[in-house]
Amino acid sequence: MLTLLSTLISFLMGGLPKLLDFFQDRSDKKHELELAQMQIARELEMRKLGFEAQERVENIHTQQLEIETKSNEKVSMIAAQQAEMQAIYAHDTALNEGTSQWMKNFRASVRPAITYGFFLLLVGIDCALVWHGFTKGVSFEDMADQLWDDETQALFASIIAFHFGGRAFGK
Repeated sequence: MLTLLSTLISFLMGGLPKLLDFFQDRSDKKHELELAQMQIARELEMRKLGFEAQERVENIHTQQLEIETKSNEKVSMIAAQQAEMQAIYAHDTALNEGTSQWMKNFRASVRPAITYGFFLLLVGIDCALVWHGFTKGVSFEDMADQLWDDETQALFASIIAFHFGGRAFGK
């Protein structure tokens, strides 16, 4: 249970921005639906008054405004993403100013090194315990229960879900 919960939480943390975008999109669609209902009511009134030609002109104008708005939203979203990435790169560059190439490489390797270190530690401990278990005559099922317990599963699943889940949402 702990494994599933930690995996789910780690995976969802990588997708939190997409989840927030979902709720924003839902709110936008609700607003658009309300506008469409108001337009329908207005169109019915105009038809009663015989303003169909005026209605067509206004529909064309409304469609043009919607296209321009969507285009402007996409352009502003791209500009915001570019500005965010530039700020991140500028921050990383500022942190690296005045440091040696060795320190720059060291900073870039910290997260992967910790992940690889944890994995190699897990494999090393498991190999040593398997060897010890076989020399003492412990059955494979008992060793598997001891080596791959709930805490180990939760820890390993959290790391994998965080690293690979965040990348999946980012694409």
